[in-house]
Amino acid sequence: MATSLKVAVIGAGVSGLIAARELQRESHQVVAFEKSHRLGGTWVYDPRFESDLLGLDLNREIIHGSLYKSLRTNLPRQLMSFIDFKLNDKTYGDERLFPGHEEVLKFLEDFAGYFELTELIRFNTVVTRVELVDSEIIEFEVESKTNGVNTVEVFDAVVTCNGHNNEPRPALNDTGIEKWSKKQMHSHNYRVPEPFRDQIVVVIGNGPSALDLSREIATVAKEVHMSSRSPHVKVSKSEKFSNIWQHAKIDCINDDGTITFEDGLSIDAHIIFHCTGYKCHVPFLKTNGIVRVQDKRIGPLYKHVFPPQLAPRLSFVGLPERSLTFLIVECQSKWIAKTLSMKISLPSKDQMLRDIKEHHGDIEDDGFPKAYTHFFEIENDYIDWVSAQLGMNVEKKFAEMFKYIIYCAISGNYDDIMNLFKVKFGI
Repeated sequence: MATSLKVAVIGAGVSGLIAARELQRESHQVVAFEKSHRLGGTWVYDPRFESDLLGLDLNREIIHGSLYKSLRTNLPRQLMSFIDFKLNDKTYGDERLFPGHEEVLKFLEDFAGYFELTELIRFNTVVTRVELVDSEIIEFEVESKTNGVNTVEVFDAVVTCNGHNNEPRPALNDTGIEKWSKKQMHSHNYRVPEPFRDQIVVVIGNGPSALDLSREIATVAKEVHMSSRSPHVKVSKSEKFSNIWQHAKIDCINDDGTITFEDGLSIDAHIIFHCTGYKCHVPFLKTNGIVRVQDKRIGPLYKHVFPPQLAPRLSFVGLPERSLTFLIVECQSKWIAKTLSMKISLPSKDQMLRDIKEHHGDIEDDGFPKAYTHFFEIENDYIDWVSAQLGMNVEKKFAEMFKYIIYCAISGNYDDIMNLFKVKFGI
C-alpha cells in the first residue's frame, strides 16, 4: 500500500521542481524551500557578484547565481526537456537551437505553473539545518529562516536539490598561485567581459566554461592564455583568435610575479581567471557523519542518490556533472518518489554499500581522483538502469544526441558544435 510522507525539498531549480512534481504525483506532502525570491536556481541571472572574487572568505555575502549575461545552453533544446514537457515544443522569444538562459528560465516558470508547483515553494527561505532526529525512526528536523524569522519543522524525508554551481573551487594547489599579489577571480563571479579590457589574462581550466569565457573575454582582452593540466591538451595558438594561446598547466609563480607554464613560456599577466568548477556544498546537512563531503564527492551514495544507512528517507537529485541533466534528474526524482511510496524497493544496505565500493574502486582503477565521482560524460548505462527500475523506456535518440555533442567537443570541434549538430540530425 502506498505511503504518504511529509517531504522537504531543498531548492527550486531544475532538480527541485521536477522532484516536487514527482513527489506530488505520488501524493506526498511537499514543501520546497528556495532561498531566492524566484524559482529557477542556476538559471536565474543575477548581475551582482561577490566581494571576494575567489569565493574564499567564509563571511562574504554569497551570491547564488553563476550565470554570465551572454550564456547560451551547451546542449540543444531537445535535450533541455522533461519527458512530458518539452522545450523543443515551446518558444518564449528565443527560437534558437541552443537558446539563451532567459529561454530556459521561462520554460521552468511555465513548467512550474502548468503543474501548480509554485504554491509548494517557500520563497526567500534559507535552510540553515537539516538534522537527523532519530537514526532508528529516521526523521529530520529542518530549520529555516524567512525574513529573519527561524522555523523548525520535522519531516519524514528530505530531498536535497541545492545544486552544485555556487561554491567556487579555485585552483590554489598550483605552485605559488595562492601568494600571487595581482587580481584573481573565479568564473562564478563573471558576468560581462568589460573588466578584462586590454588585460593579459591567464585562464585556468579546459571545460565548457573555460572555452566559452576565453573566447568572450578575447574580444576585449589584450591576450588570453589558457592553462590546462590535461595531458591531452595541445600547446598551440588558436587558429580562430589571434590573441588566444593554449598552454600546459602552470609550473610556478616567479618572484617577479611572472607566470611560467610547464611548456616553458613565461608571461606577465594582469589577472588569473579560475574556470575550475565548484565544490559539493551542503553546509546545512547534519547526519552524525553518515553522509560526508570530500572534495566533489558526496557519499556514500547508492547510484548518486541514496545514502544506504538513511535510504530512502534522505536523497540527492542532480549531482551528476556533464550529463543529460534534465533527463537524469527526472528519472532520479521518479525513483525517489516511488521508493518513498514503497512502490519500488531498494537493495539491502550491505548490497548498496558494496555497489558504492565497486563504483569508487572503478574510479581509482581508471586513474581518476575523487572529484570525478559524480562526473558523467556518457551516462547511457546509468539512464538505462534508473529507467529500468521505473519500468519506463527512454528514447535512444537523446543519448545519441548527447554522445555526438561530447564527440564534437573531444575531437576539437567545440566551436562548430551547433552547425555540426544541425547537419547530423537534420534540424
